[in-house]
Amino acid sequence: MQNDRFVNMKNGLMNSIFTDAETGVQYLLVSYGYDNCSITVLVDKDGKPLIDPKYAK
Repeated sequence: MQNDRFVNMKNGLMNSIFTDAETGVQYLLVSYGYDNCSITVLVDKDGKPLIDPKYAK
């Protein structure tokens, strides 16, 4: 089953940026080795979630 809600915007060696295709909210995923990772919402200087205007509704 394919999940089209989250779009992988950028892949790095140990991190990725995902965008929620329904809301436009962007998330940072950081990997630590093979079995550990963290995810957090990206925020602007005012603490509001970063929104990708391409996906914002």
